[in-house]
Amino acid sequence: MPATAGPDPSAGPAGLVRHREQEPAAETAAGELAVGRAYREHGDVDVSVLRRDQRAVRRLLSGWDCHVADPPGTLRPWPVDETLPDRAHDVWVREHPGGPWRFQLMLDEADGDTWVYRRDARIRRPLASVTADAGGFLRLAPEVQLLFKAKDPRPKTELDFDQVLPLLTARQRAWLDGALETEYGAHPWRERLRG
Repeated sequence: MPATAGPDPSAGPAGLVRHREQEPAAETAAGELAVGRAYREHGDVDVSVLRRDQRAVRRLLSGWDCHVADPPGTLRPWPVDETLPDRAHDVWVREHPGGPWRFQLMLDEADGDTWVYRRDARIRRPLASVTADAGGFLRLAPEVQLLFKAKDPRPKTELDFDQVLPLLTARQRAWLDGALETEYGAHPWRERLRG
């Protein structure tokens, strides 16, 4: 591991936690941590950052090889001094060129103190309510994670929904149901959320 100013993704979420404690940039580890136990394999670690904090985060990762999906489906290098265009929201990070990808940065939108869902700007909520504490670091609230996953209902996404659904409060279920209605109208999860 090079001595750089970036997180230690090879240590998984624990490495991101240690880095977050040392660096004040707004980071949120996104994963299926709401359940409190592993129930499936995870191929990567996603770290959410606000788009407005992207330059600070990129400077923290100045010694790392960062590539942005821009246009989506195509990776290109992300120079340290570049502000990414609004269409770019997915950044792949590794220690050096040719090395394995260690984690992904996901850029989230905000308007002041309000989080804005990047796929449908009608879906908003207070920024402070988008995360939950997970033993010393922040993770996306489970209902927000599920909203992102709802776009692509495949077996692992359905497993995530099945595992998290019983843990959602009535308020979390209502929020996710409303967000799904706004984005999709009909969605297969909506009936189960109301059940």
